[in-house]
Amino acid sequence: MSGKKGFIALLLVGVLGIAVVASGCIGGQQTATSTTTPPTTVTQKETITQTETQKETVTKTKPVEQITLKVIGPWSGKELDAFMEVIKAFEAQHPNIKVEYKTYRAEDLSTILPLQFESGDTPADVIAMWGWFIAKMGKKGHLMEFNGVINPDEYVPGILDTVTVDGKIYGVPFTAAAKPGFWYRKSFFEKHGLKPPETWDEFVALLDQIKQIPGVKAPIVSGDSVGWPLSDVTEHFIMTFGGKDLQLKLIKGEVKWEDPQVRSIFEQRLVPLLKAGYFSDPIEWTSAVDLWWKGDYALYFMGTWITGMVDDPTDLGLISLPGVKAMVLAPDYFMVPKYTEHPKEAMELAKFLATEGQRIHVGTKSGKLATWKKVSIDDYWEPMKDVAKVVANVESAPDLDDSVGGEWQKTFWDQLKLLWVQPDRLDEVLKTLDAKFPKK
Repeated sequence: MSGKKGFIALLLVGVLGIAVVASGCIGGQQTATSTTTPPTTVTQKETITQTETQKETVTKTKPVEQITLKVIGPWSGKELDAFMEVIKAFEAQHPNIKVEYKTYRAEDLSTILPLQFESGDTPADVIAMWGWFIAKMGKKGHLMEFNGVINPDEYVPGILDTVTVDGKIYGVPFTAAAKPGFWYRKSFFEKHGLKPPETWDEFVALLDQIKQIPGVKAPIVSGDSVGWPLSDVTEHFIMTFGGKDLQLKLIKGEVKWEDPQVRSIFEQRLVPLLKAGYFSDPIEWTSAVDLWWKGDYALYFMGTWITGMVDDPTDLGLISLPGVKAMVLAPDYFMVPKYTEHPKEAMELAKFLATEGQRIHVGTKSGKLATWKKVSIDDYWEPMKDVAKVVANVESAPDLDDSVGGEWQKTFWDQLKLLWVQPDRLDEVLKTLDAKFPKK
């Protein structure tokens, strides 16, 4: 019996040994648990078929690290809601990319960014900024180039000129705001028996008629911030009575502000309206929207984005100055600093914003117009379709103060605020604008 027991014991040991070896062959790898928190990942499944004799399929999980792109832009509130629709669409197409957005004013960034770029750093991967600023930073070697990334032929003519230096494209255009004229509530006009004017004399008569309405503080509310709403009004007068050509010559410094043609537009058109009290004193522009909407004022000169800021955009009507020849088409531009940690993904986002992102954006309540020619009128939010048709019938011109930029832009804003409250100081204002204009 003892011999038989010994044989059985040896047999059991042999079986256990084989089992151990077999388990080692099937397991293949050891698993270790990290003591640190791993980066966020998305997974891709990879199927590996073993030899024909085994006829087994093993599915391995291949981790792909999810990255975060930081985006800086000027939008907040409802404007930001519209922009985030574009971001959501991008993230849906790129599950490995998460986008974080921060709001910064371009005026603040113009001071912050040059210092950071010079130190080889950037606060974000994709940044919305003025066209002239992008060109300046690109020329200094701080930005990625978009040549070969986008097709210039697919955009509104001239839209890339502002961000192109020596043939190198340093920024991409997003959607654009048009600055087409004075907005009014159709219900207000119907209530008071008012009609949109067809001539300059009818425009002045309309303002006088509105001024007589009880409860109206002034016919036109003057939006203000750091000064840009007043510059938009002024440029509309310049392009109505001087055309796109005068706008371009002022931008290039080929015509002085004290030039008789420019002076006459101020003296004969704008200043008399200011002296007559047809414009209010400057009011913070978003507060002005509310005051105008409730009837304290009848007209408000503002960009097309106002369509997304009111309770009922179908109640909006638009009055351009009679005989207007050109309008500002002001696109938002994006740049990608060379100091981004994710250049490939950042360029991919920028390209999306410049193309399919525009189709999405004009379909929201952004009040913006596409600069990418592949967007059709059917892609637009309904209240913007008629505006898009109006803008298509006049020449498009660049924004004057945005194109000149720099310290002169701030001077322009400050001098217009002065003119609005003291129109008798026109000579001083025009002289200052010439004196401060950047020298070639």
